[in-house]
Amino acid sequence: MLWIGFIIILITVYCLMKQYETRLVLFISGVVMAIISGNIMVAFDAFSKSMKNANLIEPIIAAMGFAMVLQITKCDQHLIYLLARSLKNLGPLLVPGAVLATALVNTSITSAGGCSAAVGAILIPVLIGAGVHPAMAGAAVFAGTYGSPMLNPGFGQIAIVADVAHSTPIEVISNHYHVVLILGLITAVPLTVVAFAKGEHKGYHSDTLDHLQDFKINYIMAIVPMLPLIILILGSTGTVPLFKKFAISHAMLIGCVAAFLATRKNPAEISKAFFKGAGDGFATVFGIITMALVFVSGVQSLGIIDWMIQQMIDNPAIAKISATVGPFLLGVISGSGEAASIAFNQSVTIHADTLGLNALNLGSLAAISGALGRTMSPIAGCAIICAGFAKVNPLELVKRTALGAIICVIVTMLLLMYI
Repeated sequence: MLWIGFIIILITVYCLMKQYETRLVLFISGVVMAIISGNIMVAFDAFSKSMKNANLIEPIIAAMGFAMVLQITKCDQHLIYLLARSLKNLGPLLVPGAVLATALVNTSITSAGGCSAAVGAILIPVLIGAGVHPAMAGAAVFAGTYGSPMLNPGFGQIAIVADVAHSTPIEVISNHYHVVLILGLITAVPLTVVAFAKGEHKGYHSDTLDHLQDFKINYIMAIVPMLPLIILILGSTGTVPLFKKFAISHAMLIGCVAAFLATRKNPAEISKAFFKGAGDGFATVFGIITMALVFVSGVQSLGIIDWMIQQMIDNPAIAKISATVGPFLLGVISGSGEAASIAFNQSVTIHADTLGLNALNLGSLAAISGALGRTMSPIAGCAIICAGFAKVNPLELVKRTALGAIICVIVTMLLLMYI
């Protein structure tokens, strides 16, 4: 049974590498393993269990709905243009500034692809116009998607870690926020070093800055994307006691109201956008979470997880390395670290206490490692988007982001597991 399970897992990884539909691959693999084990119901029970998990559904769909409202009200563009205008005169700090600016936007637009499309359309031409080489301009935005959504309580990976660690999203973020902030700096520094070493930080000639001066920034609209995070932070720290009562979904709804007040957009359009975003979030983010749980149930039915847990109990270091290397490598080869991170957390992190490890640290390590692996994958959607804006091959971006991603994943493991 173990060998059959391992063969199916390898086939699953291969299918993910070939960019077959992630949810379908995970579902079929889980069901096949459940059938082989003689208990098909474990797969269906896992599906039902996931669909009933309101603790996961509520924050995810609310955050995705708010992200869609930001797009149709164009509040996200005002934040991006504000950052772009601030960046263009930074000189030598232009590249690291672009990385950190993208990371800031990525905290509210949690989809790496969506963030790359929104930020890249504006920031990459700004960087090129300021003299940065196109490949480095694309790499700066691509690198900025390293994992800052891990600071957003509504992010799907946060909800997963909170669920398996029997904690809350705010507690998860409080446990690893310093790691995410440190990684932002580490991501920016190696990329800057590469830019200076290759002479790509200045000297490229292009006339692409005219639109930046023409755009009229509304500062109130620029604040709206960050409003839910501000509310949740002020509430969780006790700075504003009233905000402590607000759930993640409440903060996102308040953000939608703020977007309406700031833009006077037709409320019917805002309502449609919110529920369209919520539906997309259910179909994509929550869909992957559900199918990953079906896959894990199949793996468990063949006894593979029990075997893995026993190996990790005998040698806890295996769990630390697996949580780092597994999601990271799958992120590199598949262009998405989500499936691996979610599967690891739903199968291994739930046994963290048995392994003598901190569940919050182990869960965050798997989630962040997957995101870092994606930031050096040439087939990642955000890499292709950024390369398109820069008019270069996606592989050119990866050549520039790989050093930072490798350093970051090592530092993440050290900070969360050994320090």
